[in-house]
Amino acid sequence: MGYTEDLGKIAKAAEPAIAAASTKQKNEALAAISAALITNKELIIRENEKDLVAAKENGMSEAMQDRLKLDASRIAGIAKGVDELIALNDPIGEIIEGFSRPNGLRIAKTRVPLGVIGIIFESRPNVTVDAAALCLKAGNAVILKGGKEAINSNICLGNIMRMAVEEAGLPADVIQVVENTSRETTNELMKLNGYVDLLIPRGSARLIQAVVNTATVPVIETGAGNCHVYVDASADLDMAVDITDNAKTQRPSVCNAIESLLVHKDIAEKFLPMIAERFKEHNVKIYGCDRTIEILGDSVEKATDTEYATEFNDFVISVKVVDDISEAIAHIRRFGTRHSECIVTKSLEAAEKFQREVDAAAVYVNASTRFTDGGEFGFGAEIGISTQKLHARGPMGLRELTAMKYLINGNGQIR
Repeated sequence: MGYTEDLGKIAKAAEPAIAAASTKQKNEALAAISAALITNKELIIRENEKDLVAAKENGMSEAMQDRLKLDASRIAGIAKGVDELIALNDPIGEIIEGFSRPNGLRIAKTRVPLGVIGIIFESRPNVTVDAAALCLKAGNAVILKGGKEAINSNICLGNIMRMAVEEAGLPADVIQVVENTSRETTNELMKLNGYVDLLIPRGSARLIQAVVNTATVPVIETGAGNCHVYVDASADLDMAVDITDNAKTQRPSVCNAIESLLVHKDIAEKFLPMIAERFKEHNVKIYGCDRTIEILGDSVEKATDTEYATEFNDFVISVKVVDDISEAIAHIRRFGTRHSECIVTKSLEAAEKFQREVDAAAVYVNASTRFTDGGEFGFGAEIGISTQKLHARGPMGLRELTAMKYLINGNGQIR
């Protein structure tokens, strides 16, 4: 555990400096990161191209290659996300509540940094910057463990950020990138008790479950997105087509894209041909139940529990015709990952039932699941989408990267 433990020791040594840094210091470091990303965009693109070449050679799907790719526009977008963090309120030191006890003690509940946060993620090098910037603004040190498919991009981005942070007067070691991509190193990071205060996995369901089942440090379960749209009997079908299409095809490789479509039997014969026609624009492959096949024909492959449980991250979707909203909710309970779910309906009763009974971090009425995102919620960048209930749920912004501290002031009280 020498290499990984050394990273932990270095991060722990840098933690007090970032925890004590003023809002001004942290914002200056973020501004330096943003500027450095733009200045070094050609270098970033060259390093990213190495990863893209390897991805193609290894047969990575086009959708996953899209997650991996960085170009001038995306780098500008990443830098803009860092700039937006500067404008957000610093949560550290915020007094959440204060009260006095009958014995005269004055108690204040305040926000403090979590400490050292480890991030294990796949494919998307923008996470390297988003995670580092969020952790920095919230006063945390961070250890970033990306996948081997993005290693050149991640090392490049990490070095650029470290230099920028140091030039701004903070220790470079508040941001560290794990350069060893072995599974052994990942397993060691999961067990770095005493150095890592919280571990956040971002990526496939397999990665997330591996971390949850292996880690001995605290973990926040994020990201696995087997999301659904349910088109109710009363739905505006044109709206339903637009929402379903956007949720599936706008960016199919991300966790808030839908993987399954549920359709009420009363409108299935009219709606399914409408959405199938729209899906043709992206060559979406459809797995469906028997009733779906009856309506759409041989272009649909038979869906099994395997397809209904799969997060495809591609232009693939599973479809089921259901008898009523209760069957739709039961299906979501069985196969969903508690990420984002949507109902399209004109019925207030159906909308309220769906939002009340569906257990997910984000439950939508008449809007695409693609909005489950820190930026879209107004949080700035996000560290991930928490699908559990302890500590944080949904898009994890700055406040979700903090802990609580009670400050108690007295004048000699004893018990």
